[in-house]
Amino acid sequence: MNFFCRGLVIGFSIAAPVGPIGLLCLRRTLAHGRAAGFISGLGAATADAAYGAVAGFGLTTITRFLTGEQAWLRLLGGGFLLYLGGKTLCSRPTPSSGAPKTRGRAKDYAATLLLTLTNPATILSFMAVFAGLGLGSEAGNFAAATQLVAGVFLGSAVWWLLLSGMVGWFREKLTTDHLRWVNWISGASLIVFGLAALLSLLR
Repeated sequence: MNFFCRGLVIGFSIAAPVGPIGLLCLRRTLAHGRAAGFISGLGAATADAAYGAVAGFGLTTITRFLTGEQAWLRLLGGGFLLYLGGKTLCSRPTPSSGAPKTRGRAKDYAATLLLTLTNPATILSFMAVFAGLGLGSEAGNFAAATQLVAGVFLGSAVWWLLLSGMVGWFREKLTTDHLRWVNWISGASLIVFGLAALLSLLR
């Protein structure tokens, strides 16, 4: 349980900082309800668990591949962010007083899963955290590594549950005009994140 609890803290801590994933889940919660936001977050939690497994099980071949292909991953992630940002800017908000618009949950899940997997900083973050906490030596211990990965997933999922729950409650107090501003700000911010990822290729 010691490794599981460490994984909980790691997953929660890595998921919590505000970034394009958090912004996307926040916007989806406001536009489509708590379920859409939480399921989007589960996509990010799954990617966090996958990268946690790479670091926890000491899968050096996969790590080398991911770090060696950072340019392609940033290109794919940046392009996807630009697409999502443009789509958000052009979308029409659902009135907060009405029922959330029904949409494909699998699509929400897959989009955030892909977006998180194409962020090479995620695997580097897990490697740094695992090394800093002295967890790299557990790569040969299957049970300990499994507990770590399970904790990472649950810790990340708890954060997205809390975020979607709080934002979902706040959604009821917003008007259509407020949601329109949320779309504009979210879309513009996602475009900025995407441009930053693409511009990083020039360095």
